[in-house]
Amino acid sequence: MKYDEIFSRSFSRHDQKRFQYGALVACFVVTWCLCTVFKPYLSPLPILNLRLTMADGLRLIIATDKTSKPQRPNAELKEITTPILCNISKHISDTCQLMGDIRILGNSSTIFLFSSHIGNGSWAIKPYARKGDKSAMEGITNFKIKSIQEAAQNMPNCTKTHNVTAIVFSVGGYAGNNFHAFTDVIIPLYETSRVFNREVKFLVANKRARWTSKFQEVLNKLSRYQIIDIDQEKEVHCFPSMIVGLRKEDKKELHMETMKDFTSFLRSSYSLKRLTATNLKNSSMTKKPRLLIVSRQKTRTFINEKDVVRTAQGLGFEVIVTEMNANLTQVSRLINSCDVMMGVHGAGLTNMVFLPENGVLIQVVPWGKMDWLANTYFGEPSKAIGLKYLEYKINVEESSLIKQYPLDHQVFLDPFSVQKKGWDAYKSIYLDNQNINVNVNRFKKTLSRALELLKL
Repeated sequence: MKYDEIFSRSFSRHDQKRFQYGALVACFVVTWCLCTVFKPYLSPLPILNLRLTMADGLRLIIATDKTSKPQRPNAELKEITTPILCNISKHISDTCQLMGDIRILGNSSTIFLFSSHIGNGSWAIKPYARKGDKSAMEGITNFKIKSIQEAAQNMPNCTKTHNVTAIVFSVGGYAGNNFHAFTDVIIPLYETSRVFNREVKFLVANKRARWTSKFQEVLNKLSRYQIIDIDQEKEVHCFPSMIVGLRKEDKKELHMETMKDFTSFLRSSYSLKRLTATNLKNSSMTKKPRLLIVSRQKTRTFINEKDVVRTAQGLGFEVIVTEMNANLTQVSRLINSCDVMMGVHGAGLTNMVFLPENGVLIQVVPWGKMDWLANTYFGEPSKAIGLKYLEYKINVEESSLIKQYPLDHQVFLDPFSVQKKGWDAYKSIYLDNQNINVNVNRFKKTLSRALELLKL
């Protein structure tokens, strides 16, 4: 999704027709009769609606439609009878599944596929789940898939042979940002690879040592093999099957159909002990609920952080203030020990995935009409993983922007006019140059509500 696309979403609903019982029974009878008469002539319904096409001379099967329930990758690999199946219909990610004699010469970014009946041809793909964003995709390695009819003459000789599926993906783009690391790579990788039960090898493009170190526990939980830095490889690796690109099923950020399964997977990866937050209704009053305040130092900081701490302590919270760092083992265990997590809209809130279920997330929303951003990035995802969600939208007086612009400036009167200038202009004002001076008397209501939610 491009960052310039900051628009509200709305969906229309169609009212369903109701039928009388008699008409419904009649329909069943007619259907049964038709099926009985024409049964010999009926063929099985296809799982996928496929379109045959030509691309650079390569005969490909391109998936243009799927059933509502995604098929399991390993099941698809077993059922596919063509050597290559690509899906380019998704808004955010392109993926190709290959079967047969597959050889990848890493530092050439070329994947060879032997097939005697497809013909010679090629197909290019960038394996990063944000294909509509030119800025993100600019530095992503572009892999060329080449089908070869005569393997002996045109394919490189194997120097390393593997007997498991390979998944090729990139950790370039925005993956250095904690939010994008999860939404662009970790969640799509989990969706794509979990069915292989660790019997899969990861071929990583645009590899960053710091990135792989940060997510080592997750990567180890998904694959029992060492990662291959494919951009630096001089060997010719051969596989019986391969997935190029990661599946991301929709436009939603930090989201998948089974988010609770994903957070359960994370708890297992980091050996987190707490499954649910403290229930104040059943617990001893001597046990204080723990509140974690995500501190920021460069932008969107809490100007009066100490006042916020004192207010929370006065209500009965045990308060911890910390910045989020790259050591996810430490971060995950700290957050999992807490019941409530609060912070200003930003990548640090992504670590809410480590909160115990029924915990509370408080998102402080800066000035600037950020309703869609706040809800899409953290509001809806927090609910999907079983958290209680609270939002605190600041008033103009709580924004540091009042010291930079007069109150009759468009920055206050019409933030949408700033949005129209593009993401960079909007981000520069409302995200990069705004800090928060919380009205603690007003904010006390939000903290009190968090306590009430822990009693439910």
